[in-house]
Amino acid sequence: MKSVALNASVRAETRRNANKQLRATGRIPAVIYGRQAQPQSLQVDAKELENMFHHHVSENLLVDLTVKDDAKPKRLALVQEVQHHPLSGKVLHIDFHEVSETEQVTISVPVETTGEAAGVKNGGGVLEHVMFKVKVRALPKDLPEQLFVDVSSLEVDRAIHLGELPLPAGVEVVGNKNVVVVACSLPRKEEEPAPAADAAAPAAGDVAMIKEKKDEAAATAAPAKGAAPAKAAPAAEKKK
Repeated sequence: MKSVALNASVRAETRRNANKQLRATGRIPAVIYGRQAQPQSLQVDAKELENMFHHHVSENLLVDLTVKDDAKPKRLALVQEVQHHPLSGKVLHIDFHEVSETEQVTISVPVETTGEAAGVKNGGGVLEHVMFKVKVRALPKDLPEQLFVDVSSLEVDRAIHLGELPLPAGVEVVGNKNVVVVACSLPRKEEEPAPAADAAAPAAGDVAMIKEKKDEAAATAAPAKGAAPAKAAPAAEKKK
């Protein structure tokens, strides 16, 4: 990875309100960490930082940091973390990790696919991008900004694993080599749910019983057609 020049200066105020005022003047609060030094608060120019990110495909950058009026003005550092505003996307804060040219470091890099999978083109498959970032280890100068994997020969029910990723010279992938990074598979079919049994529908034996009860109720409720109305019982004779 080719280093990028960036200017910075020491930041004395670290309170929340001070950081807000700092951004209002066109500068971004930053912190640099390192194994051989205590964390130090810095500030960088917002436009210079934006221009640096604009010319690179990712935020994985190696920076030649020049710190104005500092006891250690020249530092080699990796961009460790960048905080963005959730709506505007503007940089709010940036962390640097100081590194040595002679020591290997581990970072996460994005994985991009190239080409059209044969299983998608000819077999009706779907390309599944499982891992979008992987960890790699290398000297700072050998670190890649991102990795590319050609999926053109990928057939249905085939996958490219972590250990099969093409790596630049001097770069080692970190993690389980059998983990799937990209796969091609047939689209999943949605199973139609079985129709639920109608709880209100009676069983076959119950139908006959219900019919019999209805017939009995009809026979006792009304007299047969043409039948004379029943006579009232004679009243008891009065005593003479």
